[in-house]
Order: sequence, then structure tokens, then C-alpha cells
Amino acid sequence: MAKKDNKKEMQFEEVGEAISKTEQFIENNQQKIIKVTGIIFAAIILVIGIKNFYLKPLENEAQSEMFMAELYFQKDSFNLALNGDGEYLGFLDISNDFSLTKSGNLANYYAGLCFLHLADYENAISYLKDFSSNDIIISSLALGCIGDAYVELGDNEKALKYYKNAVNNSDNQFTSPRYLFKQAMIYESQQEYSKALKIYNLIKDEYKNSNEAAGIEKYISRAENR
Repeated sequence: MAKKDNKKEMQFEEVGEAISKTEQFIENNQQKIIKVTGIIFAAIILVIGIKNFYLKPLENEAQSEMFMAELYFQKDSFNLALNGDGEYLGFLDISNDFSLTKSGNLANYYAGLCFLHLADYENAISYLKDFSSNDIIISSLALGCIGDAYVELGDNEKALKYYKNAVNNSDNQFTSPRYLFKQAMIYESQQEYSKALKIYNLIKDEYKNSNEAAGIEKYISRAENR
């Protein structure tokens, strides 16, 4: 018991000594600490100020501009969606003028889709690559659309890369079978039927409720008979 008491006393002494040293350090470096604390506090205030008085109003403005561009997109008026109508901005200007906002980022995605519909595949790839999202479905669709653009450009290797990225980005019943199927179609076009067959069977077994699985038997049969 005495040993334990002695050990506790030593620990208390060590703690007391540490506190004493800390107090001495603060006393010796008081001005520096005040200065550093002031800088940190000022930085925090600056960040809060930028967020509340600059980024938030900017985001609100971007969202109001996005409304009309999205409406044109839904109507398949892709040129108006991209370039605006003279009163409201299009996705290109929103992407450029509001690049620090979420809406500006989303405008990259929409712009990429517009260019894809307009057969401007290089620009489609460029804008889709500039888009980023934590939403696993939308980010997978963006990767898959880049793959679609590369297919149209005749670059099957890059198309396969992005289709695989789209599948690996999120395993789900919507995007995964879609981009697995597109991989298989490329393999068939390259006469790599065993690779295509493997993917068709994967869709059949693992994604039974998907649209792609509904008619997969005919593709399995076709690949088996090549």
C-alpha cells in the first residue's frame, strides 16, 4: 500500500511539475501566444465571413440561374441550356461565373451531357471530368457518360476504362449493370466473346432485377455461339 501511495504522490508531483512548466511557458511566451491565437481567431472569422457573406449569396444566385438552364435541358433545348437565352445564363456561364459554388460544379455535369447530346464529344469529356460529386449514382453516371463519349470517338480502351470506373465507383442495381453491359458490347465488337459472355452471366446472376437482365439470355446465347 505504501508503494502505491508513493507512486501516486510521484505522479501528482509530475503532474504539478508539468502544470508549472506549462504556466511558465505561457508566461514567457504570452505575447507570441496572444498573437498566434489572434491570427487563428481572425482566420476563423474570415472563413465564416466568406461563407456567409460571399459564398451563400453566390450560391443562391447560381441556383436561380440554374433553374431556367435545367428547364431547357429537360426540354432537350441543349443549345439554350448551354448558352442561355439572353435573360438567363446557360450552363457554360454558370460553370465559369459560379465555379466556387455547388451549382457551378453541377453545371459542369449538365454541360457535359449537353455536349454529349450535341455530338461534341471532346467538350463533353472535358466538362464531365471537371465535375465531382459525393452522390454515388450521379458520379457513376458522369464516369459512364465519359465512357460513352470515348466510344463515339472510337477510343474503346478509354471507354472501357471509364465504364469500369463507373462500375467500381458504386455497386448498385441501376448503374452497375448498365456499364457492365456496355463493356460487354465493346468486347463483342472486338471479338472477345469469352469476356463478353462472362459479363452477361454476371448481369444475369447478380443484377436480376435490372433492365439489362431482362433480355440478357439472347446476348448470352449470341456470345456462346461465336
